[in-house]
Amino acid sequence: MTELAIHARNLCKDFGQVKAVQSLNLEIPRSRIYGFLGPNGSGKTTAIRMLCGLLTPTSGDINVLGYSIPDEAEALRLKVGYMTQSFSLFDDLTIEENLQFIADIYTLDRKFKRHRIGLSAERYKLTSFLKKRASEISGGEKQRLALAAATLHNPELLFLDEPTSSVDPVNRRIFWEALFDLVDEGTTILVSTHYMEEAERCHALAILDKGLLMAEGSPAELRERIDASIVTVESDQPRQVGKMLEQLSFVHSSTQVGQLLRVMVAIDQATPEKAVSDAIKQAGLSLIHCNIARPGLEDVFVAATRTQVDTL
Repeated sequence: MTELAIHARNLCKDFGQVKAVQSLNLEIPRSRIYGFLGPNGSGKTTAIRMLCGLLTPTSGDINVLGYSIPDEAEALRLKVGYMTQSFSLFDDLTIEENLQFIADIYTLDRKFKRHRIGLSAERYKLTSFLKKRASEISGGEKQRLALAAATLHNPELLFLDEPTSSVDPVNRRIFWEALFDLVDEGTTILVSTHYMEEAERCHALAILDKGLLMAEGSPAELRERIDASIVTVESDQPRQVGKMLEQLSFVHSSTQVGQLLRVMVAIDQATPEKAVSDAIKQAGLSLIHCNIARPGLEDVFVAATRTQVDTL
């Protein structure tokens, strides 16, 4: 039986009339990267704060690394790391001073502290500017510093709340390579994101919207289970074709990528490409080709959250 790092049942959090998280159930195995995928306001940060004991749930049960949360949150503290969405260290301290401060918070032994700071600086490529103030380094370097600080005490579980939201693609790739190194060493990682390419890197995902769990599984499983068909359309009139298709009852959405349209069609259409091409021809609009396409994770997300959007 797979050992779980996180087990949550019927987790809810209300802020007055606002239901930030509703009936969330999670089973997250150890030594995996598990992602929360969703837009701003979907409940990702609220869920993470409840799971690490920073926020008391309105209702529900949480077990993290064998600890009952929030009752045993203090005991859990030394077992987890938490990296916030925005840089939360000290700009006026040097990189080395920031790491020393975090090491003191976790009451690391002096000899072990020196060893861990040196190891983290080397691993996250911080050695060459340990004496620089945090205000003097780039956004990508700040994120590496924040990750070094969050893992300084060698946590079993790492919570990352949209850690690369302001980082360029190169530094984002470096950051994710570091995460997989941690997983190889046995760390479990829960990361929230709204980047589809980052979600693709996760072992498993929970798609959240308006506080609800809309879909869950590996990226491959989610693509396999999508409740829609995807059709690509090439046309000399992509804007007109897209707007026309979105008026049809069997079309869920249409989005333009260059000259191509990606059209999401109701799953009950036996030949979705024929239904789309027939509609374009009947409207007297340009059609170069129309084919069935493999769903992407963005398609999965749109399909999973479509009901929520329709009710707004």
